[in-house]
Amino acid sequence: MAVKIAAFTLLALLALAARGGEALRCNCTTCEKTGFECVTDGACMASISFSQGKEEHIRICINQKSLVPPGQPFYCLSAEGLFNTHCCYKDYCNSVALKVPGEKGDGWSGAWGPVELVAVIAGPVFLLCVLLMVGVLVFQYRQRAYSHRQRLDVDHPSCDHLYLAKDKTLQDLIYDMSTSGSGSGLPLFVQRTVARTIVLQEIIGKGRFGEVWRGKWRGGDVAVKIFSSREERSWFREAEIYQTIMLRHDNILGFIAADNKDNGTWTQLWLVSDYHEHGSLFDFLNRYSVSIEGMIKLALSAASGLAHLHMEILGTQGKPGIAHRDLKSKNILVKKNGMCAIADLGLAVRHESVTDTIDIAPNQRVGTKRYMAPEVLDETINMKHFDSFKCADIYALGLVYWEVARRCNTGGIHEEYQLPYFDLVPSDPSIEEMRKVVCDQRLRPNVPNWWRSYESLRVMGKIMRECWYANGAARLTALRIKKTLSQLSVEEDVKM
Repeated sequence: MAVKIAAFTLLALLALAARGGEALRCNCTTCEKTGFECVTDGACMASISFSQGKEEHIRICINQKSLVPPGQPFYCLSAEGLFNTHCCYKDYCNSVALKVPGEKGDGWSGAWGPVELVAVIAGPVFLLCVLLMVGVLVFQYRQRAYSHRQRLDVDHPSCDHLYLAKDKTLQDLIYDMSTSGSGSGLPLFVQRTVARTIVLQEIIGKGRFGEVWRGKWRGGDVAVKIFSSREERSWFREAEIYQTIMLRHDNILGFIAADNKDNGTWTQLWLVSDYHEHGSLFDFLNRYSVSIEGMIKLALSAASGLAHLHMEILGTQGKPGIAHRDLKSKNILVKKNGMCAIADLGLAVRHESVTDTIDIAPNQRVGTKRYMAPEVLDETINMKHFDSFKCADIYALGLVYWEVARRCNTGGIHEEYQLPYFDLVPSDPSIEEMRKVVCDQRLRPNVPNWWRSYESLRVMGKIMRECWYANGAARLTALRIKKTLSQLSVEEDVKM
């Protein structure tokens, strides 16, 4: 085929060069008025075909514009068994006698042979089949990887007592979850059974991921975080983190189930957790002021949850260290007993101490800009060192404590709720605006002098300052904060 096209193109070029750009004269069977001759700047064509059992000869001119595509013009192609066509580039060269269709002629023909036709048809079909096979293999691999990471062995003896009896309540399930021995939540088949029998009641919140609903399951309230299908990676990541072995803790949001619901037209990704009617700490502080006792309970429980999250537990039933990376008052829930529960673990990272690796692709700027630590804002954070992530969490915890302490009612005095840096940056600050305030000007939220008149507020102010150091390594640890606040709770006779 390539040889034919090259020969055709070369022949045309040689003919044009030989004529020096002059017009080409050809025989013309349809040009009776001009003496059966025609003039063209393209090619002479002769064609023979069968029509109603008779041979039909045609000789005409083809202009240059009609000679497409270059190298093998459509007008010069033959069709085996139908017609035989010949194009040439010398004066009156189309007077050549052509063979009837089906017979081998002496002139060059542009017809495709059987092998060429098979190649043209079979090539794209084969390529399509290969692409389909690759697509199926990739889909199967992803499904196997998902199942492998999410599945618990439901035939394991430790799961024998976790069947969903009709009289089991939500509290029974949570108790089973805590005593099953796995420490990583309910088996997948139980999660799906729970998720698919929940009745949604009302929407209680919205975020960048989707919506949060209050739902009912066997008389108990649950929170259902519904992710859009575009946020599948966030849903999968949060479910994966929540099911980390030994993660369950009184001050970390209780995970119940994860499931995907597909009705054929759309897919919903559900994350089911404990329901807390007070909502987030942000909502709670906007509605209520807190007593000194209430402030200590909120602060100590938040530190306890973060300390458990950060802590690595060694052993066969151990737990890796986890950093939150998006700690803020909107991602901390307030329980009925006035304690905190840390939530929204979709951006969290886990540290595998054996290999000293962090199990997520590094991203230097992750989280909410207002709560970003200085080293995150100026991109100097050491992404290979897990302690760097923990230090960034501590900075954010200090900002949360400032929000809580401002709402502390002492002697009938308390301040209105405000977000950190409310007086220094706009309501939706850019990274550059935050970096200028936090890194360049080294400013921090104001700690009033009158807090020193109350021991609990004085201690809270001291903790905040030690959480806000520009050098992350100099900041307190969550465990140190927990111990300091535990001692304060004893001194203030706070019942936890």
